[in-house]
Amino acid sequence: MARIVVIGAGMGAMAAAARLAVAGHRVAVYERAATHGGGVGRFERDGFVFDTGPGLLHLPAVYRDLFVKTGKEPLERCVGMSQVDPASRHVFADGTDVSLPNASRAGVVRALDDAVGPGAGERWSDLVNRAREVWDATRRPLLEEPLREDHAALGQDPYPAGRKRGLFRRRGPVTLASVAERELGDARLAALLESHALAYGLDPRRAPGSATVLPYMEQTFGSWYVSGGVRALADALYERCRARKVEFHFEAEVVRLLEEDGRAAGVELADGSVAEADMVVAGVSPGRLAAIAPGAAAKPQAPVPPGRFTVFLALGGARPDGVVHRTVVHTGDRAAELAAVFGDDDRPAAGHGSGRGDYRPTVTVLRPDDPATRPDGGHEAVTLVATVAPHGRVDWADVPTADGFADRMVDAAAAAVPGLRERLLWREVRTPADTEAAVGAEGGGVPAPVLAGADGGFLRPGNATPVPGLHLAGGFAHPGGGLAHAGMSGALVAGLIVSGADWRGSQ
Repeated sequence: MARIVVIGAGMGAMAAAARLAVAGHRVAVYERAATHGGGVGRFERDGFVFDTGPGLLHLPAVYRDLFVKTGKEPLERCVGMSQVDPASRHVFADGTDVSLPNASRAGVVRALDDAVGPGAGERWSDLVNRAREVWDATRRPLLEEPLREDHAALGQDPYPAGRKRGLFRRRGPVTLASVAERELGDARLAALLESHALAYGLDPRRAPGSATVLPYMEQTFGSWYVSGGVRALADALYERCRARKVEFHFEAEVVRLLEEDGRAAGVELADGSVAEADMVVAGVSPGRLAAIAPGAAAKPQAPVPPGRFTVFLALGGARPDGVVHRTVVHTGDRAAELAAVFGDDDRPAAGHGSGRGDYRPTVTVLRPDDPATRPDGGHEAVTLVATVAPHGRVDWADVPTADGFADRMVDAAAAAVPGLRERLLWREVRTPADTEAAVGAEGGGVPAPVLAGADGGFLRPGNATPVPGLHLAGGFAHPGGGLAHAGMSGALVAGLIVSGADWRGSQ
């Protein structure tokens, strides 16, 4: 039995802790915040309840496997889960309105043909079929195995269009934006494709064609809602860890990795105390890792990814019957939005770098049909989410900047929620500056899932580090961000520690 210290109580770190405890190790978690879950938080006020992190779960099999492997109670006995159907509604700038059914390829084809025009569904379906080839080629090496030292093959884009159809003969790499332009032939379909990347903080102008795997995964495996909000999943994982005798220490900030004979030997806390260990798992951001364990940090560090701007709305009046759970209201000026979020040629867009952020964003509107999120049937809790530049590129702590951006989000959301302004009782804003303060991630940046292609530019550091005995879990390590990927990182870390450095993933 080894003594293992886990730094951080995010989803990836807790996933690793639960699996390691079941394997017979003594596991202690040290978290700088006052609670578990990392970015998967909860905000409550006046009987309204909101998720501060992701609102839906994709690839639920990751957490089903985790709960099966760590105890007798499966996931569905610990949390209520239901498929969201329709999976999403999309409102485009020209007024086109389409709802896409959950996990139904034929249904999506019909819906797009009816809303966009004959042939639109087939073009989208053909693209998703090619994305399946990406999934088949990369699922195991990219998601189920540790990142190999020689990962050159993952630097090649597996999206098949360039090889098979003779497209993209122009110079330069195949990007998601070029795939949309060449294969979809409609600005609305292009916006639909690119919105999947944007939601994860990926720039479609730079993301490789393999990013088509993101809508493929959602369309194939469905979108799931956790009763009471996704925070309930974090609570269930925390309780599973406790049931497996994992020790939790909150408001306990780790400031330094201790080493002995060149190996990780424990951690030092901010109060000067020491926790000795045989191995250490770090579920922290790159900046915190560099401060705690300089020898393990990637050099140079990757740029801070975009963050999330969230507005919680408390509405008077009952949620109408038949309302779609998730609506994406697309911007009318995608170029301005991408320049604002990601910069243009790596420079802040005019006005955006000064903190104004005066563009109308793409807004995701979440309207769960869940009594646990509202005080009674005469009210409704609605969450608005937009991907934005991280704190630092924009001063999100500036109240006029944040309030003005929230106003534009509410204006956009009115397309999905009729009478929104009249029903609004109050709103609460969460910016990347708030995320940075809450979870310690630089700029409030939210990491994206890893992607193959672009010469490895969309990969994350491997779970094993140059410091023997120190491993990395969570969204800032392989295989990247997102609820499912965080759970995968925990499984990979546990596999490496339990089975050794030669472990190549579960069969």
